[in-house]
Amino acid sequence: MTGTVQNRTTAAAAAILGYATLIGFTDNFVRVIAAEGGLWQFHLLRSLMAFALVALAMIPLGLRLRPRRPWALAARSAVHGLGILIYFGCLGFLTVAQAAAGLFTAPIFVLLITRLVYGHPIGPVRLVAVALGFAGVLMVLQPGAQSPLGWASLVSVVAGAFYALGNIATREWCAEESAEAMTLGFFVALGLAGAVGVLVLTLWPPVAPAGVDGFLLRGWVTPTPGFLGWTFVQALGSLIAIGLLVKGYQLAEASRVSIIEYVILPISALWSFLLWGESISGAQTLGMGLIIAAGAMIAFRKR
Repeated sequence: MTGTVQNRTTAAAAAILGYATLIGFTDNFVRVIAAEGGLWQFHLLRSLMAFALVALAMIPLGLRLRPRRPWALAARSAVHGLGILIYFGCLGFLTVAQAAAGLFTAPIFVLLITRLVYGHPIGPVRLVAVALGFAGVLMVLQPGAQSPLGWASLVSVVAGAFYALGNIATREWCAEESAEAMTLGFFVALGLAGAVGVLVLTLWPPVAPAGVDGFLLRGWVTPTPGFLGWTFVQALGSLIAIGLLVKGYQLAEASRVSIIEYVILPISALWSFLLWGESISGAQTLGMGLIIAAGAMIAFRKR
């Protein structure tokens, strides 16, 4: 029995490693997309590409896409999608490791939200974890007057808060939904947000700066082959990565897998170094360590 558990944990770790490697790679190229197109056009086209890929795989893989509770799934998709929308907006200005550090405050927010909404006790160990996690985020993002983005670098933490709400909704509202239905709902939410954003910015176009600085303000532009190519890589990579992530959580205990998932922080930083020559400071490395430690403390106290 012990050997079986160990094998399943190893298989889960391999799945999560594949997820982190794919996401760390593809998300590092959002800056290339941001230099040519807009956030809203990117999400619209990426979702359309994801729909086409799901349609091709639906019958061969026997995907169950019909939701059991449509309104619950829609609410979960909207909240989760908003968190990821903010995360991708941050990728135009922050490194993947920095944006991911903000996103991975989600376990901390889950703890705080369940305490405030459901009255779950926290306890001293997890209170220390909350403090460590936020200290780690400050070390990674380094907000304030000396930062190029000032306090705006903390926007990625807002993504973590909405991502946490989505995680709570997954457990509380969508326990009976299939992974593929939730994945499709996620892409529907982002696609709709992209369509609305493109429409508004095309009808009432603001003055969008050239390059990456115009990522959030840019409406519809004629997509270049590079933009379409990297958007397709994003769509395909995201679908495969989410599948690996779901598989990892199916293979082993969530408390174990949630800790392994933090491998995305160093892997994203490694991809940034290999692809763009970007390195992180000693303080940022320590901050990542504190975020991982906080997540581990929260996970183990749930067991």
